[in-house]
Amino acid sequence: MVLAKVEHWQIYNGLRYNFLYNGDINSIHILLNLYDLETKMTNISPKYICTKKIRRRVKKLLFPRKDRQLISNNITMLIHEDIDRLELTLYLEGYKNGYYNNKWVNILEDKTIKHCSIDKLYEKSYLFHYDTSIDEIKKLKEKIWREIDKKNRESGYLTDFITTYCEKVIKGKIYNLNMNIDKQLKIEYNFNKPNIKEESYLSTKEIRDLYTMIVNVITKSTINLYKEASWFGINDRVLNRYL
Repeated sequence: MVLAKVEHWQIYNGLRYNFLYNGDINSIHILLNLYDLETKMTNISPKYICTKKIRRRVKKLLFPRKDRQLISNNITMLIHEDIDRLELTLYLEGYKNGYYNNKWVNILEDKTIKHCSIDKLYEKSYLFHYDTSIDEIKKLKEKIWREIDKKNRESGYLTDFITTYCEKVIKGKIYNLNMNIDKQLKIEYNFNKPNIKEESYLSTKEIRDLYTMIVNVITKSTINLYKEASWFGINDRVLNRYL
């Protein structure tokens, strides 16, 4: 039995690594199938939000450069697939963390029964996935999120995973950004005479600031995604007890 658990752990990590670092789409499909067989995941809905946030932050960070829109577009094109893979991976990890967390599943089930009849539970596809209008459910969700934050502060298991991925996959693309940007011509007028020249390359400081900002956005967004997915996993586990 212990050997079987070790083999499962190795299989999951191998599939996750191949998907994250090698872009192997088949690996994530196999992983999703394995998760579906074991946990009957039904409400999988990751929100790919990092890229939009980064696009806005790039334009703000590079103001008043005239080519900040161009640079923002190039960054998005270069790293959006890498970020999407990370978001999906952490969503699945968060979901699995919640689904198998019997402590919180049992607590949510007890609170659910106070507000919902058993008969209605058998008919539901969603529980409190999106609805936290009941005060004690809202407080429970906040408590679960605080526990995840506390564990991450103490062990760094999420932050380290994210920053390591950014170092290995994203950093090189950002630090070589000048090689991937099509220079934009700008026209300046000096004594009513046009002076046409290219926008300057990004400075070392600008590139360093861009990378720091991108890592910060990715870290904050994907940790929140992990927490949201954990909440979904807990809710689904309660519902699956009444299938």
